[in-house]
Amino acid sequence: MTDGTPPGSVVVVGAGQGGYQTAASLREYGYEGSITLISAEDALPYERPPLSKAYLRGEADEAQLWLRPATYYVRQSIDLVAGTVSEIDPAARTVCLTDGSVYGYDHLVLATGATPRTLDVPGTELRGVHTLRTARDAAALQSALAGARHAVVVGAGYIGLEFASVARESGVGVTVVEALDRPLSRVASARTAEHFTRLHRSKGTELLFGQGVTALHGNGRSGVTAVELADGGRRPADLVLVGVGVTPRTELAVAAGLPVSGGITVDSRLLTGDPHISAIGDCATFPQARSGNRRRLESVQNAVGHARAVAERLTGRPRAYDELPWFWSDQFSTTVQIAGLAEGHESEVVLGDDPDAFSVLRFYGKDLQAVESVNRPADHIAARRLLGRGTRLTPEGASAPGFSLKEYLRGSL
Repeated sequence: MTDGTPPGSVVVVGAGQGGYQTAASLREYGYEGSITLISAEDALPYERPPLSKAYLRGEADEAQLWLRPATYYVRQSIDLVAGTVSEIDPAARTVCLTDGSVYGYDHLVLATGATPRTLDVPGTELRGVHTLRTARDAAALQSALAGARHAVVVGAGYIGLEFASVARESGVGVTVVEALDRPLSRVASARTAEHFTRLHRSKGTELLFGQGVTALHGNGRSGVTAVELADGGRRPADLVLVGVGVTPRTELAVAAGLPVSGGITVDSRLLTGDPHISAIGDCATFPQARSGNRRRLESVQNAVGHARAVAERLTGRPRAYDELPWFWSDQFSTTVQIAGLAEGHESEVVLGDDPDAFSVLRFYGKDLQAVESVNRPADHIAARRLLGRGTRLTPEGASAPGFSLKEYLRGSL
């Protein structure tokens, strides 16, 4: 509540990482009111990152992905409800589900997440065409992968490349089609992109850049059989994964009259235009603490950080959300870890002579904005600490012979 008094009831719409963490953190911080956690999936809240890695490899089953067992929600008096919210009534402070049930709230948290984008081309309805967001998506993809001979991945972002690595490890032929000129183009430097291009090609993956998809071909019996490219070429495919980004789920917010622009608009405390409604995670656009620019981030770290900040505010400890963003991806035996955001960066410094283990420091003027570490976890840990508390490291300093992020951090403590 805005007067510092904890709300009597909290309803959380969405039981992904952010929704779950909101409920868990409220109890951790001593909240004693009622908590209702509404999930659009008929499943316990689970981790999503392993879906494109360990789960697809068969190294983890669905129960191993659960964030908590069913008994946890009972012990913590968290009412976990399976259902789809059809309407929010801000005046009455209620949410209505499609089955007709109604839940009242003193405070509402929207953790509605995002929906995978699809291709606007003929053939997307064919059997064998997949997206990957939920456990159900992953189960269908895992089953399809077991019998596939050649997969085409549309989009060379994290999801596409992680799936491509699993598919190649399974012996499936893979073609990755990317409209831009390199992989991970929106999130990583050219040096990191070059590394992953070389890595995937060394494993036998065909990577096509600057290419669009114009149609998917197949028949009713066998499903998808080929992907047609913008240059007229075709690639065989009995499995297609579309990984071209996501769209934030803002429909409920729009219908409720909340401000929406590229996501549900929130302030630095994650509050919407209604003081009784917060929005967190993939569906929310919020001001970055360092730049002031509005961003919508898709990461576990961001969802968890948002959830904890909201739980703190609702239990009487309001603060502006200012956590450092960080991300990671595992592909084959390589891990890339990114700390910070490179917004309008002007220069880069590369640490490390090993082409398979290096860090890229990205600067805007004299300001270190982000560090990408490929197979250098110590650099990532140091970068998170440096960026999290602010640093005066300059491109000239980082370019000095023998420079080490770990030693620089030690000397600056």
